[in-house]
Parts: sequence; C-alpha cells; structure tokens
Amino acid sequence: MVFAKFLEKNCRKGRFCQSKLRGKRVIELGAGCGVAGCGMAILGCDVVSTDQKEVLPLLQRNLERNASRIMQMNPGSDSFGSIKAMELDWGNKDHIQAVCPPYDYIIGTDVVYAEHLLEPLLQTILALSGPRTTIMLGYEIRSTNVHERMLQMWKSSFDVKIVPKSKMDRNYQHPSIQLFMMEAKPSLESTREGIRGNDQLDDNDKKESEGTTQENSGGVDKVDDLGTIKGEGDCLLHTCLPSGELSDWEVRRYGAMAARLLRDVKIN
Repeated sequence: MVFAKFLEKNCRKGRFCQSKLRGKRVIELGAGCGVAGCGMAILGCDVVSTDQKEVLPLLQRNLERNASRIMQMNPGSDSFGSIKAMELDWGNKDHIQAVCPPYDYIIGTDVVYAEHLLEPLLQTILALSGPRTTIMLGYEIRSTNVHERMLQMWKSSFDVKIVPKSKMDRNYQHPSIQLFMMEAKPSLESTREGIRGNDQLDDNDKKESEGTTQENSGGVDKVDDLGTIKGEGDCLLHTCLPSGELSDWEVRRYGAMAARLLRDVKIN
C-alpha cells in the first residue's frame, strides 16, 4: 500500500504522471497479491506481476478481480493498461527469458527480508533491466545487517536514491519503511550480457530523478526528517518514533514489529 499511495500522490506531474507512464513496460518482483502492479496498470502501464509458482493462483485471481472492478468503475475508459501474472524464481534464467526483458520499470515491495536472497534478487534485476530502466523498491527494514549488505550491493551496480518522506502519502509511511529509486550505471553492460545473453547494451542516459535525494560521493544521501542513512562506511540506520498520537495504521505497524521481535525470544 505504501508504494501504491506514493503513486497516487505523485501521479499528477513528474515521471509518474499518467501521460508519461502510459504504455511503459513494468515487471513486479515478489508481487504477492499484486497491489503495486495494479497501481502501475491503473496509470496506463503494461505490467507483468511475478512470483513463485505456489503464489500464482491467488495472484492471478486477485489481478483479474481488481482489473474487472476497475473497468466496471470506469466504463469506456482507456486509461487502464494491462496486467498479468507469470512465474519468476529469482536467478532462474529460463524464467527471466520467458518474461522478455528489458523493462522500463522494475518494481518490488517488501522483497528484501533475508540476506541469502540479496544476490539472486540483484542478479535478476540486472538481467531484467536495460540502459534506461528505472527500479523502484520499497521494503521494511528488519535487520541492520541485511540493510547494510543490501545497500553495499546495490551501490556497486546502480545509482541509488531514496524517496523523501515528503513525497510519500502522509498516512502511509513509517520510519522503518523506505522507497528506493535506482538507475543502472553505464558499466553494467558486460554484467547483463553474461546473465541474459542479449546483444550489447547502449550507453545509459542518466536522468534526473524528480523528487528524490541525490547520491553523493559517499553513497546514499541522508533521508529527510523521519530516518537517516549515513554515507558509505558508516552504514548507520537511525529511526525514531513520531511524536503525538498514533494512527490506527501506525498502531498496526508497531504491533507487527513487536510481534516479530518477540517471536524468537525464549522465556525461561
């Protein structure tokens, strides 16, 4: 929901407005129920929502029901793009070839939760991206070790920027949830060549990311207000709870975080 509400807030102007997104090819990784992909399809994109085989029946049903509902609410409108479900295990070359890369956008939400998945996720993103691909990943920080390792790996391959909290929906944001926008560095041609086996890629046209913080020589810049990620070498994550009363959504988020922290606690 955080990513979908981000799209809703920023769909009137900038790179996420409907006129600029219409017809863009989008692939969603670890789609789950496909909320993020549906958000892009509503803005006119042609979306492929992917997940593991056992998730596909539920994902397909959810996509069909939501697409049908959207069309019923907007009869005669051609603003909705398209969306379909496909199997994709990260790192599986056959699956990667089957979804026909490269894509204009690669999106994913809550896909970073275990360190052993970072490498196959990165290799899959590299294989799916082209010289002008924009990657949008959102996730909840559960482990500082995984977070630091993730940033180190991403910065070795991409120009990484953090979406400011001011660009996110005020009711759908949290200190532990961050959105990252990434674009490929020109030197990635040989890496993608080995993974995907396609022809040599063109040079990357670096684009200004509207509404994002800029990457400095040390790595990812600081996040505004709610959280801070210091430069490379520090890799220090700092989050603080907002003051004042909590919304119902915040209460649920804190409750879920507490449950995860207590799950592995053994009481003697």
